[in-house]
Amino acid sequence: MSWNWLRRFWGGTATTPRRVFMYTRQGCHLCDDGWALLEQARARHGFALEKIDVDTDPALAARYGTEVPVVTIDGKERFRGQVNAVLLARVFREP
Repeated sequence: MSWNWLRRFWGGTATTPRRVFMYTRQGCHLCDDGWALLEQARARHGFALEKIDVDTDPALAARYGTEVPVVTIDGKERFRGQVNAVLLARVFREP
């Protein structure tokens, strides 16, 4: 749930929603697990989430290879190979 409306009501500033991308491929169980963690975090923090299949683009397949899932948050790579729930929670506590 996003509380931006409440911040605006009380005079605070609304934050820009974060952009999260997960680079994945079909049949990747670590990707499925990571996606589930990201969905849970999105429900709490209200960020934009998009999944990108690296096998649809040769450049992405060459860049990420078998190291998926790769998760970027606001353009910064945060996870490679596995999404860690504890570290993910810390990322969203950062200002």
